[in-house]
Amino acid sequence: MKHLVLLVTGIILLSSSIACYPALILLDQIAVIVDSDVIMQSEVKARTKAIKTQISNSPNGTLPADDVLTAQVIERLVVESLQIQMADRRGIRVSDAELNEALQSISAQNGLNLTQFQQAIEQDGISYPEMRDQIRRELKMNRLQQGIMRNRIRISEQQIKNFLDTEVGGVITADEYRVAHILLPNPADANAKQIAAVKQQADAVRKRLDEGADFQSLAVERSAGKNALEGGDLGWRKPGQLPTMFSDVAQEMEIGEVRGPIKSGSGYHLIKLIQKRGAKAEGNVEQTRVRHVLVRPSEIRTNEEARELAESLQEEVVEGRAFDEIAKLHSDDPGSALSGGDLGWSRAGVFVPKFEEMMNTLDLNKVSPVFRTEHGYHFLEVTGRRVEDFSERFKQRQAENYLRNQMFDEELEAWLREIREEAFVEIRS
Repeated sequence: MKHLVLLVTGIILLSSSIACYPALILLDQIAVIVDSDVIMQSEVKARTKAIKTQISNSPNGTLPADDVLTAQVIERLVVESLQIQMADRRGIRVSDAELNEALQSISAQNGLNLTQFQQAIEQDGISYPEMRDQIRRELKMNRLQQGIMRNRIRISEQQIKNFLDTEVGGVITADEYRVAHILLPNPADANAKQIAAVKQQADAVRKRLDEGADFQSLAVERSAGKNALEGGDLGWRKPGQLPTMFSDVAQEMEIGEVRGPIKSGSGYHLIKLIQKRGAKAEGNVEQTRVRHVLVRPSEIRTNEEARELAESLQEEVVEGRAFDEIAKLHSDDPGSALSGGDLGWSRAGVFVPKFEEMMNTLDLNKVSPVFRTEHGYHFLEVTGRRVEDFSERFKQRQAENYLRNQMFDEELEAWLREIREEAFVEIRS
């Protein structure tokens, strides 16, 4: 007779028939009821095992007594259950693609590919499907927490201003510079003749750089700096973290620019600014104002007909008909047609590459030829170019993010206590 699995008051039973079951086998039972959810004993055991493995593998890990660890695991599972139930009610979902991306990221952080990571997990005695499920739960809880905290944490403009006025605020929002460095050292107790010889070597290196030599290769070949084998790369640093002689210079440099030789007590230095980021670097944004007409092929308009219509309309504009009039009457871009084709001010990266290429190479107030993108046939006109200074706004966002991160953990802990206190929880022995 077919075997059946029955769930009776939280106990799963295996039976040879519904009418009689002389031998009952306990497979699992409810450990905790949490609002409308249940936590099974198997979940508690699996999580306890995973945590024991994690603690045992850590250098200074000390396992608590079993009853203490079990109580902590149950409390953690209760709080997780409350969050998962809330996330489900809000429709928060994590797709398989998002889960796989997260697992690949975790694998890479451990220096493994996904297959190796799975093997390592299973060697530790942890079920890979259970690990996937736990990562999915954590992603879901993280999204819920981010949304809740956005509503709970309020940072005023005055708080931001006060923070920016502090020394810490200045350091946090300072730009960062990635600088490469070549050092030609002076010999110990060098005399004037020896120092002059080092200066000549530094000048020769600079000449090679000016002639197109690769800075990284020359750093490996000639530099005595401790970062020579990394091509002289000092990594990302704020001005206060750079050597004093470089700090002011780096802030004045353009990306790719080389300065030096710069003299110091240890020798002569050449520096190159590889990258920079922050309010000054990213706050000044080049913007372009453009308008266009789009003609799309359709079921009633072949590709050739669409191209011919776009060329005909472009000719009318070149011959003097108003651009905005043509756009309002004929453009197939509903977002801009009513505005005469105007797309407003935009920064780099907003439009598809072919559109941006035409926009960036076109002279101001000139009508482009017809060209094609994946959207259809266009012609456009650039009506303005400017550099907008967003550096102050950029700093304010940095300050707000810093303050929000400072408050996040404390506010999250308070919220978790609130939902735990309000929940119905029954722990079964």
